[in-house]
Amino acid sequence: MSRLSILEFPDPRLRRVAKPVESVTERERKLAADMLETMYEARGIGLAATQVNEGVRLVVMDLSEDRSEPRFFINPEITDRVGSQTCEEGCLSVPGIYAEVKRAEKVTVRALGLDGAPFELEADGLLAVCIQHEIDHLDGKVFVDYLSSLKRRMVEKRLRKQQRQDKAEATRA
Repeated sequence: MSRLSILEFPDPRLRRVAKPVESVTERERKLAADMLETMYEARGIGLAATQVNEGVRLVVMDLSEDRSEPRFFINPEITDRVGSQTCEEGCLSVPGIYAEVKRAEKVTVRALGLDGAPFELEADGLLAVCIQHEIDHLDGKVFVDYLSSLKRRMVEKRLRKQQRQDKAEATRA
């Protein structure tokens, strides 16, 4: 397995819409394993392929404390949304930034598993939030898009400044 680089907002590659996976092959299974390792190392709970510069509709997540419940969604699509909830979200592509986002309280998602077999899942709570957040990534959307334009510009300015500082420190090292 390999650790992948996670793109950071406002990288324009995060805006690309992912293409459907035609068939689940060893390539997708390896990508999923690499994404899972990357997500665990970054201490995240979900990661979309677009965040690691792969333009396919693939999501990994694990909401367990002990990393014992990995989930894989290939070509996920939400078929039903019920209610609403507001939850504080963060993102591996927007490090150090957290904000309240309004999402559906319950969702039904249809996807393929790593074996290529279709499945359907009803989710609520944090799992529902995570599914919606990661599918947004596949559609070229980042959670800061739900913020006001003023807050979004402030986040972008803060992250650009941090990225410049990180680059300067790396060149000094």
